[in-house]
Amino acid sequence: MRLRDPRLAENRIAPPPGVVDDSGVLRTVLVVDDNPGFRARARRWLEAEGFTVVAEACDGASALDAVRAHRPAVVLLDVQLPDVSGLDLAEQLAGTRGGPAVVLTSTRDASDFGDRVARSGARGFVPKSELSGDAVAALLA
Repeated sequence: MRLRDPRLAENRIAPPPGVVDDSGVLRTVLVVDDNPGFRARARRWLEAEGFTVVAEACDGASALDAVRAHRPAVVLLDVQLPDVSGLDLAEQLAGTRGGPAVVLTSTRDASDFGDRVARSGARGFVPKSELSGDAVAALLA
């Protein structure tokens, strides 16, 4: 029996209509961070650049609930959450058939996490200080 790799394009479910812009970039986002101030800033920045933030979550358990409830195309995910490692959560989400694209973020530099960012299945990493819609879109293209 051959297992299907959910990360391969041929095994993904097409996103629902309306979540992809004219250039093919996925536009609905779940923001996951334990800092409510950062969640609010991320929402403002992303929505100002054409993304639709469909939900926010403060920890891994809430993030999983929000993914099931809202089916975002993208999860902007803090690496350090109070209940779970964002890297482990990214790996779980990336291994889900038809799951969202994951973009990791942190106040720390990506190099602080070694090869774990690459192994997590996330589309990439954006430092919180450099977060913008363009930075996220570049990782989704």
